[in-house]
Amino acid sequence: MTEEELLKPSTFRDTVSTVTNGGKRHWIYALQPKGKFYNIRNVLAFVYVIVFFVMPFIKVNDMPFILLNVVKGKFILFGKIFWPQDFFIFAIAMITFIIFIVLFTVVYGRLFCGWACPQTIFMEFVFRKIEWWIEGSPSQQKAREKEGFTTNNAFRKSAKHVIFFLLSFLIAHTFLAYIIGVDELLRIIEEPMFEHIALLTGLLIFTFLFYSVYAFVREIVCTTICPYGRLQGVMFDKDTMQISYDYERGEPRGKFSKKQENHYGDCIDCKKCVAVCPTGIDIRNGIQMECVGCTACIDACNGIMEQLSLPKGLIRYASENEIANKTKFVFNTRMKAYTALLGLLIIFMSILIASRKTVDTYVSRAKNQLYQELPTGSISNLYDAKILNKTNKEIPVELSIEDNIGIIKIVGSKNILLKKEAVNEITFFVEIDKSKIKHRSTAIKINVIKDGKIIETIKTKFLGPFI
Repeated sequence: MTEEELLKPSTFRDTVSTVTNGGKRHWIYALQPKGKFYNIRNVLAFVYVIVFFVMPFIKVNDMPFILLNVVKGKFILFGKIFWPQDFFIFAIAMITFIIFIVLFTVVYGRLFCGWACPQTIFMEFVFRKIEWWIEGSPSQQKAREKEGFTTNNAFRKSAKHVIFFLLSFLIAHTFLAYIIGVDELLRIIEEPMFEHIALLTGLLIFTFLFYSVYAFVREIVCTTICPYGRLQGVMFDKDTMQISYDYERGEPRGKFSKKQENHYGDCIDCKKCVAVCPTGIDIRNGIQMECVGCTACIDACNGIMEQLSLPKGLIRYASENEIANKTKFVFNTRMKAYTALLGLLIIFMSILIASRKTVDTYVSRAKNQLYQELPTGSISNLYDAKILNKTNKEIPVELSIEDNIGIIKIVGSKNILLKKEAVNEITFFVEIDKSKIKHRSTAIKINVIKDGKIIETIKTKFLGPFI
């Protein structure tokens, strides 16, 4: 069957797999896959889930490994604190991430959706397995639906939804730990509930959200809601590697007998690929937006091919050109351009992160203040400084004028001790001998010194009399 024939209305699916002809929800009873890809995904899913729940407890230098406190504008990645002043780094990281998504999708389609997306991981390897364990196989679930209300069915349904809700509650708590930190979360849990009503309300809202997604919405997230799934169609081309049905080999479909001459392709129309699909599509109808690249249909088809002593790969990872023209995968110009751009962005972002300062200083002359002529013959200017300490430790620093053209006098305490994770406000005078002032406005440099080393130099203006 050619590509043109597949696109004819009589052969190509033109309806959504999750909606019946009457417009009602078509509930997907996905059969558990068996095969090489599913076994690998099982291992990866186990690792993903463990990492998700353990990550908030990991600390580096007494700080969370990852913290995304949007409320306070405090972010910790890999043990390093980032503040709103580091927004440009996040902007570069976001651009890099978008380019990566485009490149990855152009080359591999929705591989991420089937192998690493949290929605797929939790749905297929946590909640779906619990459902199989409590309610049985898809055929048993369908039979119980036809039975209607019975004590046994009510008990199984109730047990499943209670476990789903408790798991969702745990997931909501884990997400909160990523936002406020596990130490703060444990402290809040130990305190009386009425002191944190707003937080508890938010937790319950997110719990019901997760519960609704995994208990009822399910594959609709992937097929309708997820923006990445909607964007994939404009990123695919005929060289994109994706899960494809080899219609050149499989058509025409039909069961054949070894006792008579075979006039059919390798596809025996067993529909096993449809039974295991978590979104309910028939991959033989061609590439579809609902396909999440989970490889369940590959495992199912390969199992049937083994039983029939036929070559595997009737359904496999392949580009349209590979199937239609029997050509091999080509890393084309567009893919090379995306890769080059991605490489440059990663290098640039790495340099920004490596050169990122732990102390940021902002110095400005005090408002509505001119200059003062001192009896010693010096000119004095008043300055305000805001020094952001991005670390989780207090830092002692000193201020000095570069080239020793003047002196700095701190208002208040002579020693500057920067509070941790805070903006420290400091007021100081700069005094310069009048003989060194040659212009009305003189550019000066102020050094921030830590442990005898200059960690930052700030340029500012020193105002003097008209010469």
